Amino acid sequence: MPDRYEASARIYVDTQSILKPLMSGLTVQPNIEQQVMMLSRTLISRPNIEKLIRMADLDLKIQGKREQEALIDELMKTLVIQSLGRDNLYTIAYRDTDPSKAQRVVQALVSIFVESSLGDKRQDSDSALKFIDEQIRNYEKKLEDAESRLKDFKLRNVELNTGEGRSGIDKLSELTNVLNSSRLALREAENSRDALRRQILGEEPVLLPESSSGDSGVSLPEIDGRLDVQKRNLDNLLQRYTDQHPDVIGTRRLIKDIEEQKRQELLARKKFAAANPGASVSNNPVYQQLKVSLAESEANVASLRARVSEYETRYKRTTDLLKTQPQLEAEYTQLNRDYDIHKKNYEQLVTRREAAELSGDLESTGSGADFRLIDPPRASSKPVAPNRLLLLPGGLALALAAGLFVAFVASQIRPVFFDGKTLREVSGLPLLGTVSLLPNPVRKQKERASLKRFLIATFGLISAYGFGIAALFILTQRAA
Repeated sequence: MPDRYEASARIYVDTQSILKPLMSGLTVQPNIEQQVMMLSRTLISRPNIEKLIRMADLDLKIQGKREQEALIDELMKTLVIQSLGRDNLYTIAYRDTDPSKAQRVVQALVSIFVESSLGDKRQDSDSALKFIDEQIRNYEKKLEDAESRLKDFKLRNVELNTGEGRSGIDKLSELTNVLNSSRLALREAENSRDALRRQILGEEPVLLPESSSGDSGVSLPEIDGRLDVQKRNLDNLLQRYTDQHPDVIGTRRLIKDIEEQKRQELLARKKFAAANPGASVSNNPVYQQLKVSLAESEANVASLRARVSEYETRYKRTTDLLKTQPQLEAEYTQLNRDYDIHKKNYEQLVTRREAAELSGDLESTGSGADFRLIDPPRASSKPVAPNRLLLLPGGLALALAAGLFVAFVASQIRPVFFDGKTLREVSGLPLLGTVSLLPNPVRKQKERASLKRFLIATFGLISAYGFGIAALFILTQRAA
């Protein structure tokens, strides 16, 4: 058996960086010890072995594909990467009949070990950033869609209570109270107006003669006063509300009614004056005051009617909304939940991307793990295998075991019976008798000679074994 020499190297992996406690909580802190341990277990793979063969110039003597496959299988079986406890020390060893070849192989494997660690970290960081960026784009689109759906829902359901602190029942109760109060005020105003009408029937009006200058020059104090009051009221309302406000709409409607009333009053007086040209009308101040009060009462009634109509519309709209409010509130809650989930995931992904970028920058500075070559690759000057001092006793023990095994097999193939009882039990046949062997002097002499030969052979074997051990020990000491 040829002598085999071992080349080995020791690498220390320093996983403690000064930046690690400073960046705690800001970056993703990888488990460097676990990464290095996993790398050491997966380093002896086929692609790495092929790369090692090229780096160590082992492919110069390869003649074909079969020899290359055999060399790869041999290297994968004989290369050793061993972790030395918890001190982050790793030993790389390889044995070969050529010490320089063993040293080249270990040197190449050390280079691959360090390069693989750095390359894997950079590749992992790039892959993580790419994946996070893709997820951020997806959740950004989901967040925009959720915002759009929530906005459309709010526009479609403006009157839905979505956080004002009051329920739909409270709103309906408030509208009911306001509507009842408005209806009561309307009835009171109508009763007051009817009473004024009955009083006016008992007074004498003052009739105006027909004017040649037209209706615009005729003044009706009671009606003109009401018009002025309502126009000033309209100006005040327009300063606070829009044109679509119910009070603005009701006031404008009231102004039109008063103007129409003035026109009808003027027309009636003209007709009366034309029919009674000589009639004299007395100026009755009580009648005029009642007419003014009646006009104000009618204006108040019209305003209250507009208010009651508006509150009835609101009441009906609120009642219809209450019927669909549970479904709308459930839909609104679901939209809010989807939006909050997408927003939370989006913010978490953005935070993780920033942490991943910082982690990549941290790894690019070499702060993740520092590989130090404690013992450079070196081949032993003495062969480490085979251990002939152990092979000789092992060979002797193997030879003795083989002899005993052969004897046992022969006894099983050709068994011998030493008494009649055993023969009868094995054969199952009746035994008629036995013949005894009486050794004569010649046979006894042959047995003694056979015993002597066995003892001489045994002594010779032991002497040869002892001589071989002594010679091997002397040669080993001289080589040292």
